[in-house]
Amino acid sequence: MNTLTPGAEALSGLDGAFLNLETLATPMHVGSLHTFEVPPDYNGDFYADVKTLLTQRMVPVLRRQLASLPLQLANPQWMQGDVDLNQHIERIHIPAPGTRAQLESVVGNLHADLLNRTRPLWMMYVLEGLASGEKAYYFKIHHAMLDGHAGSALAAALFDTSPFVLNAAASPAAATTRASSRKPGALRLVADAFRHDATQYVKLVRELPGVLRTLKGLVRSSAARPADGAGDKLAAGNKRGQGAKAGMQLGPRTALNVAITRDRGFAAEVVSLAEVKSIATACDVTVNDVVLALCGGALRRYLARLGPLPKKSLVASMPISLRDKGDTGFHTKATLSLVSLATHLKDPLKRLQAVRGNTSATKAVAKKAKSVIPTDFPSIGVPWLIGALANLYGRAGVSELLPPLANVLISNVPGPAVPLYVGQARMTGYWPLSIVEHGVGLNITLMSYAGKLFLGFTVARCAVPDVRLLADDFKLAFEELKQAALTPPKIARKSRAKPVVS
Repeated sequence: MNTLTPGAEALSGLDGAFLNLETLATPMHVGSLHTFEVPPDYNGDFYADVKTLLTQRMVPVLRRQLASLPLQLANPQWMQGDVDLNQHIERIHIPAPGTRAQLESVVGNLHADLLNRTRPLWMMYVLEGLASGEKAYYFKIHHAMLDGHAGSALAAALFDTSPFVLNAAASPAAATTRASSRKPGALRLVADAFRHDATQYVKLVRELPGVLRTLKGLVRSSAARPADGAGDKLAAGNKRGQGAKAGMQLGPRTALNVAITRDRGFAAEVVSLAEVKSIATACDVTVNDVVLALCGGALRRYLARLGPLPKKSLVASMPISLRDKGDTGFHTKATLSLVSLATHLKDPLKRLQAVRGNTSATKAVAKKAKSVIPTDFPSIGVPWLIGALANLYGRAGVSELLPPLANVLISNVPGPAVPLYVGQARMTGYWPLSIVEHGVGLNITLMSYAGKLFLGFTVARCAVPDVRLLADDFKLAFEELKQAALTPPKIARKSRAKPVVS
């Protein structure tokens, strides 16, 4: 982050890319669905409680507003702007009878809508009418403002870890929270952009060799390591100088990998985090290995229902955090890796061990990535170029002509370990929603919260018409792996032969 004029922040090259890649069919915001349990004697207005909370805890990241350059010459700057909560918080009524399926449908539809760039890039929708009696809201914020780890930091800033009484009288009388900074003029924005890019060009030239070596390693680490000995042939190929070619494995063409439309679907699931950790311990793998193996198991079931299961393993694109320990800044700091899900293996335990081998190679490269892969880079001329290419990519159907680099996007984000509260309402559910793109119509994001693992399945409906089927397949894959990993093997008892009486 570079400080420019007072109250201004420069978008990093990565944050700017999320803005520039956005089209009507590919919104670039992330979100979360939250459910809450209120005390039996609660007679308040949850909508009013949420507005009071945000009025009292309006953190700077939620005040960020874009100050754009003329002709999209370079990335805009963030300025601290005014926030009219009446424009950012809406009531939405779930259609009767207010089932969980109807809640998921409403959230999926809301996730399809672009954020208004003339205001701070976030919205909150208080969802009323659930048959369960729970309170709920859906929150979305542009990925240019933060990533998954920063989202956890935002939750920690907004919520409390114990119930409390919200006092609306202590809030400012106006629904608009004020910011003191002014937007700089066009000439100042252009001058700041040139100064920023001059610095980034120097850094880029200095770090480019290390960046290229690390990216090459990330590509190589995406190779599957089959259990049938094919991995030895791969290693031999690497020794003959064919590493880059042999190491890169593209995903097979599936129904998930099409040019997408703006229609979105969403399904929510939850599993026990303790049970996931038990599987990881029993199999000597990480929780993330278990998550990837479960996603692979679910996709095996789902794709087998549609037709022949691809003989080639599916490949997942998975973010790697580039944050230093303790970094809770509200910016995107991550890169992407490719990991084989070993979906060609039927046995869940063999699949899990294969995934473990695939992720081990990725982790080794990820340690180097933190120090050399930049999240900021020059942006002059980039916004209009990326925007034009993004629109052309979708309209021309390029994603359906090229082999898919990845079949699915999977992200596993650590969240709060203790229950959170909005006033007296205890948060009972915390499901993430994320981004799908042309060629990758499925995103599975997981968030740990208060002893549970919450899964959000975000889809383009043209790629996954019934996302609930896929969510149910995940639960079946979870039960299958749990049974295989945690059930003691049956030991055959030898029957004692009875003595023969002569």
